[in-house]
Amino acid sequence: MDQSEHDTIQQILADCRTIAVVGASSNPARASNHVAAYMKTHGYRVIPVNPNERTVIGEPAYPSLTAVPGPIDLVDIFRKSEDVLPIVEEAIVRGAKAIWMQEGVINEAAAQLAREAGLAVVMDRCWLKDHAVRQRRG
Repeated sequence: MDQSEHDTIQQILADCRTIAVVGASSNPARASNHVAAYMKTHGYRVIPVNPNERTVIGEPAYPSLTAVPGPIDLVDIFRKSEDVLPIVEEAIVRGAKAIWMQEGVINEAAAQLAREAGLAVVMDRCWLKDHAVRQRRG
């Protein structure tokens, strides 16, 4: 990881307190559920986004970013790489500050679009792992 990516990650972890988790699942065996629950226990406001869910980790789920009331700081994406671009477009319209594509989620075109719109971007990394490392370091 280069210094720029490290700085972006630290900025997002410190500044983005309201997180929309796109692809959040109510199934506790899914990574999206585990990460969202971890976020919530660490004081972040978690907003599940999944048209197939009603509630996730005790929070109401929304069918899209457009349907989420209020501001969103970070859009954390648990979707296939090829499904990311429309999510990023919605995040830009919603005024999100940052995009985080979880491990295995890589979409260079979506990342470039987000950066051009002024959003911080992290790609192919686990939010929980990066947060846990930051916690250990203090």
